[in-house]
Amino acid sequence: MKHRIGRVEQEVQREVNDILLKRVRDPRVEGVTITGVDMSGDLQHAKIFFSILSNKAHDVEKAQAGLDKASGLIRKELAARIKIYKIPALEFLQDDSVRYGEHIDELIRKMNAQD
Repeated sequence: MKHRIGRVEQEVQREVNDILLKRVRDPRVEGVTITGVDMSGDLQHAKIFFSILSNKAHDVEKAQAGLDKASGLIRKELAARIKIYKIPALEFLQDDSVRYGEHIDELIRKMNAQD
């Protein structure tokens, strides 16, 4: 069963990225990249993680608002593209892993500069 969930997560990630590029016209979601999807075991809920190039809190809030606003369109498009019994409820969350990785790189650079 886990293997099926993983395949559905990959498919949802690929399709949501494509939908954001081609169908969503909201300027708030420009530059948003889907970095991962975490689905519940019954495939009824999907947490979709996104990243944005800007580190400004205001830009992240705008992107979050744009994604929340477009979630109905995204879900409708997913229903047309993915053949599963019920399309999951979508929840968009910011992925902090990129920012965390940059922070770790900065700490390593500082440590190497001290030597």
